[in-house]
Amino acid sequence: MPINITEEFVRNLMEQNAALITQVANLSATVDSLQQTIKELQEQLNKNSKNSSKPPSSDGLKKPPVNKDKSLRGKSEKKQGAQDGHNGVYLSVLADPNEVKHHMHSDCTNCPYRDSCLEKACVKETRLELDTDFTVNVIAHELVLVKNCPMHGGDKQGTFPKDIKATVQYGKNIQALAVALNTVGAVSVNRTHEILSSVFNIPLATGTIKNMVTRCADILSDTYEKIRKCMIALGLIHCDETGTRVDGKTWWVHNASDALFTFLSINPKRGWLGMNDAGILPEFHGITVHDCWGSYWKYSDFIHAICCAHLLRELNGIEENHPEQTWVKEFKNLLLEMKKVKDKAVAQEKEAVSYYYLHKFDKRYDEIIQQAYEENPLPESTDTKRGRKKKTKVLYLVGRLENYKESICLFIKNLCVPFDNNQAERDLRMIKVKTKVSGCFRSEEGAQEYLTIMSYIETAHKHGKLMPIQQPVKLYLGTLISFSTKWVLNSCENLLIFVQTSTWLK
Repeated sequence: MPINITEEFVRNLMEQNAALITQVANLSATVDSLQQTIKELQEQLNKNSKNSSKPPSSDGLKKPPVNKDKSLRGKSEKKQGAQDGHNGVYLSVLADPNEVKHHMHSDCTNCPYRDSCLEKACVKETRLELDTDFTVNVIAHELVLVKNCPMHGGDKQGTFPKDIKATVQYGKNIQALAVALNTVGAVSVNRTHEILSSVFNIPLATGTIKNMVTRCADILSDTYEKIRKCMIALGLIHCDETGTRVDGKTWWVHNASDALFTFLSINPKRGWLGMNDAGILPEFHGITVHDCWGSYWKYSDFIHAICCAHLLRELNGIEENHPEQTWVKEFKNLLLEMKKVKDKAVAQEKEAVSYYYLHKFDKRYDEIIQQAYEENPLPESTDTKRGRKKKTKVLYLVGRLENYKESICLFIKNLCVPFDNNQAERDLRMIKVKTKVSGCFRSEEGAQEYLTIMSYIETAHKHGKLMPIQQPVKLYLGTLISFSTKWVLNSCENLLIFVQTSTWLK
């Protein structure tokens, strides 16, 4: 009898032991999964505009400090500030003084010899004060009736100009200023109403301001279409997209631009459908520089060029979160060395980089990718689940670098291709400013009107049609509100003049 009890006891212990082993294995797998999740969440928290593809607008108050050691361009031997030979920018006098004020010693205030002394005195120093005076100019257009004309006989009555249609209306300067504040100034309609009402004491309604913007966009519709057609005919363009708020929802602004043109459109979709609706990429056959967003690869009729600045930011993120990845620093150095050689060739006006460098960079590229796979072997298949284990983000990046090698290295093989996609990012920056300042767009129509006007203004600016101020202007609010551009219209009326006469846009 005791023997049977011992055998049963041992059997129970073995069963319990097997159950515990299974439980420990399950708990170990759970711990591994949780550790991986914690690691991924920590990486997500560490992401910012300096080490990932996140835009600078997402940093908020946690914007990372400037670290020159982690600059995408590397350290420079140049000193801070303006370099030797720079002419400098300073406040200069744009016209002769309108008023002269003499400042004498306080003892001369009530002196009886003041006038005689002033005639013999000399000016020791002159300091100039630039200021402006905001005035409202009311022009009365009177229709004159001449009875019994002595030359032709009968009554002769004049006609109003074509643009004078109402009994009381706003002039071109007010209209252009309202449009400029709402678009270039990124000020909302309500704030535009407050500024114009407080400065000029004009009861300009918010609906009137909206109608002014709408009329300006309608006038620009043909020019907007011309810009689109010009973009299709180019040999190289930059593309990017960014989010904004329309009627309480997230919409996407799609950009296609180069050094001379900017075309902006909006769509509720970020990907392929939104790009198609913009009407450029489906008809484009040149080189497109982009950030490797998956939707761009659905187009096979143009050549792809990947922004290497985005890659450098991703590599910075991996270097911060995975210091054991030694290949990352070598790949960053390779990209920066390729850029340095390319810039030197462009400065020397060469047509291409020498075969020596092309062969050297190509071989080094493959060696680093091989090193990356050695440090991050592909996951093996498991018994519990079908297929392979999930790849890490590092492996996904390595695979992308391997698969899109030609697009990444295109900038060194074709000197016309830039190293980064900064052109598109600069052209989209005002969208983020508008979203931050004004909050959102009320409707799709309002958003598209804004993008139509901004497409024209940025294109005109690139063509040199809207230049920095060179002479006194009638209306200048650059010191009253914060414009996000470095230029001001020479005259507010110029905006409408350029809109009506866009003959410079071929």
